[in-house]
Amino acid sequence: MAAGIVGTILILPGCAPKQQMAAPPPPEVGVVTIQAAPLPITTELPGRIDAVRTAQVLARVAGIVLKRVFTEGSDVKAGDVLFQIDPAPFQAAYDSTKASLASAEANVKQAQAQADRDAKLVKINAVSQQDYDTAVATAAQDNANVLVAKAALETASLNLGYATVTAPISGRIGPALVTEGALVGQGQATELAVIQQMDPIYFDFTESSTELLKLRQQFDSGRLKKIAPDEAKISLLLEDGSTYPHEGKLLFSDVTVDPTTGMVTLRAEFPNPGDLLLPGMFARARLEQAVDSNAITVPQRGVVYGADGKPTVTVVTPDNKVEILPVTVSSAEGNNWIVTGGLKAGDRVILSGLQKVQPGMTVQPVPFDSTNAPADDASN
Repeated sequence: MAAGIVGTILILPGCAPKQQMAAPPPPEVGVVTIQAAPLPITTELPGRIDAVRTAQVLARVAGIVLKRVFTEGSDVKAGDVLFQIDPAPFQAAYDSTKASLASAEANVKQAQAQADRDAKLVKINAVSQQDYDTAVATAAQDNANVLVAKAALETASLNLGYATVTAPISGRIGPALVTEGALVGQGQATELAVIQQMDPIYFDFTESSTELLKLRQQFDSGRLKKIAPDEAKISLLLEDGSTYPHEGKLLFSDVTVDPTTGMVTLRAEFPNPGDLLLPGMFARARLEQAVDSNAITVPQRGVVYGADGKPTVTVVTPDNKVEILPVTVSSAEGNNWIVTGGLKAGDRVILSGLQKVQPGMTVQPVPFDSTNAPADDASN
């Protein structure tokens, strides 16, 4: 009896069914669904700040500088007195020519009176015709002398006025280039100072003719929509990396290409109320040149560059399988890459969980949550 029980006990474990191991669930991945949307095409281009107007203040007459009137580095208005050149010799010349004019006008009166008298006398043969002709010629000559004297007086008046040097334009004036006591304008015009108008101010920059040609081809094909120059948005990135607070406007692009560099010059105008932008300063312009009506963009973390330098993205197929697709990337726009080939609207790109998947694997896609995505999960 005991042996039977033992036999039964030994047999029972062998008859028990084997337990089946449960399959693990598909790994969860964060995905973003690609959408096509209008996107401004922005180009970043280098350039330098340039004054709207620059005027050299020149000595237009020769003389000794008596005094400097302006404060160096200050703002001046057109017509403000800047320098005083010794006016004494010009005043003397003016007075002399004024006296010469008065003498010439007196001679005209006398000569004209003589000619008028001879005109009556010649009719009664009281004077000869020759004497009359001489009187008329003398009066004409004296009238011409008056005109010469008036021109000389005008020149003397101009030179006297040039002794007081005034600002030709409004703007910021730099340092004085001469000091009191200097002899200026001797033989050639002497530069006394420079005035620059800085509000508004120009930004001159260049773009490759190759890029412009590519852009025009995209306009012609209808892929991109052209932005009118007066509608193009342009902003500045300064040397310290900050963004200039005022937007500018595009004025023109050059009609020729520099044969030595292959670049085309463009010019924009910016308000400069605080004189933050100074002539000669380097900056970079962000210029909206076109609009892509159906742009495809992918967050940068979703694009992987392989050893061959070619970009790829990992997507989830309609049946939730993992697939790697090669893509064509044109440029960056903020934190996104602009994709011009390889993706279409509706594709689901994996942004998190890439380390857990392989091509062909079945996954569980969920909307990507950037707030909970680990920093080391970025794929580029």
